[in-house]
Amino acid sequence: MLTPTQIEEIAAELAEADRTHGVIPRITARFPEATIEDSYAIQGVWRDAQIAAGRRLVGRKIGLTSKAMQHATGITEPDYGVMFDDTVHASGADIRFDDFSNVRIEVELAFVLGHPLEGPDCTLEDALAAIDYAVPALEVLNSHIELEGRTIVDTISDNAAYGAMVLGTVRKRPDEIDLRWVPGVLSRNGEIEETGVAAGVLGHPATGVAWLANKFHQHGARLEAGEIILAGSFTRPMWVAEGDTVLCDYREMGTIECRFI
Repeated sequence: MLTPTQIEEIAAELAEADRTHGVIPRITARFPEATIEDSYAIQGVWRDAQIAAGRRLVGRKIGLTSKAMQHATGITEPDYGVMFDDTVHASGADIRFDDFSNVRIEVELAFVLGHPLEGPDCTLEDALAAIDYAVPALEVLNSHIELEGRTIVDTISDNAAYGAMVLGTVRKRPDEIDLRWVPGVLSRNGEIEETGVAAGVLGHPATGVAWLANKFHQHGARLEAGEIILAGSFTRPMWVAEGDTVLCDYREMGTIECRFI
């Protein structure tokens, strides 16, 4: 395990990489003894510094919940990070490409909680009962750690590679639609690049919400009403470049479009 000083120093490195939109060497290459607990501690130090600087936490991102994403990253268990209010965009947004590192897009559903959700024995049914509504979302990945050879320790430390999200406008209660079969057809500059359905996320996209509530219980916390939970991608990440226009069609849940400037 890492010492408190090492955790503080790595968190400061990541904060500087975030500020300068840079990339640092893999944590696990330099500190092979680092554990998953260390990585959440690093993320926590970074998160608390952001909140102290005036940013407002609005939700949580769950990552690596689908076979597509696990194969793409070589990481075989979910992780989570935090989302701040200044990272949330509406469909149609122009997004500054240079604000991110290793920029990719993922296709997801987001859930807004109507009630608190707490482990340790939270089920899919419990999660669905706590969810107010689902809304389509694109996640902008933002990786400040070199990608080759990274492990879940590296990814978690880097706030689960979360950069931003773009939300659609169609909201559905869980009892209004079979969320497993929400499709995503992702295009870049008019050409289809990725397709998938939400069942690719742990069999049901809200399963990750229950997983997160149980994970939070291990840290003595719970998910609160009003939080946005980004449930994980059901396609592989798509690389984007400055000037690209991205469109995703979720069929009856509408479309999302954004442009990187």
